[in-house]
Amino acid sequence: MLAVPRLARAQEDDAEALKLAEPDFTLIALPSSLRVPKFKGAFRVTHRFTRPLNDDFGDVAADFFGIDSGASIGLEYRFGVIPNGQIGVRRTNNRTVEFFSQYRVLPQSRSFVDVSAFASIEGTNNFKDSYSPALGAIVSRTLGDWAAVYVEPIWVNNTNDLPKALVDHNDTFVVGVGARVRIRPTVYIVAEAAPRPSGNKPGVTYGSFAVEKRAGGHIFQINFSNGFGTNMGEIARGGPVDNDWFLGFNISRKFF
Repeated sequence: MLAVPRLARAQEDDAEALKLAEPDFTLIALPSSLRVPKFKGAFRVTHRFTRPLNDDFGDVAADFFGIDSGASIGLEYRFGVIPNGQIGVRRTNNRTVEFFSQYRVLPQSRSFVDVSAFASIEGTNNFKDSYSPALGAIVSRTLGDWAAVYVEPIWVNNTNDLPKALVDHNDTFVVGVGARVRIRPTVYIVAEAAPRPSGNKPGVTYGSFAVEKRAGGHIFQINFSNGFGTNMGEIARGGPVDNDWFLGFNISRKFF
């Protein structure tokens, strides 16, 4: 009887085991609590078409719902450096580079929630100009094998649309919220938003929803967002003021 809880905890803490309620390292753009095993890696592609969907239906359909338009594209790689700790880099085709790190401080097996520390810094022009650091936490809870919910308080610096301009308020406090629900054995629906309780608030509050399919070590996701942001600085700046919505997708691959 004493061996049973020890075995259950060992299985829950196994970073290489499939987490049915949390299969990927992000929701849509916001990070999740999933860990990269030590000395293992994962790759992700993000793609956001720039053609607004809430325009004249005939024009949108003629552009194949934005697929014929340009896109904001990101490439990401993350690596487990220590148990519970991971680092990564993401580059988008506007030449913004983001370095990020994440460390699980408190597992759900020892508390009501899972808590991870998160830090990132991004720079424009291939990390040569306009740096935007971010620091915060990822608080999550999985509900069996069918759902996971997230609250992510994150402070982001240098969120002005014109970073080199002098402004009174150039920080933004973001509280990311999101959930992933497993509706079929390998199919999920996902939603997230990034309200900004205080600080600089350019654009409209970021929001997104998606449907995704898990196939082995791959996750294929189709999403709809009111912005192109996949980095924390971009998310804090919000979406276009016209409140347009855009089609996009994510593809991720675990190498373990």
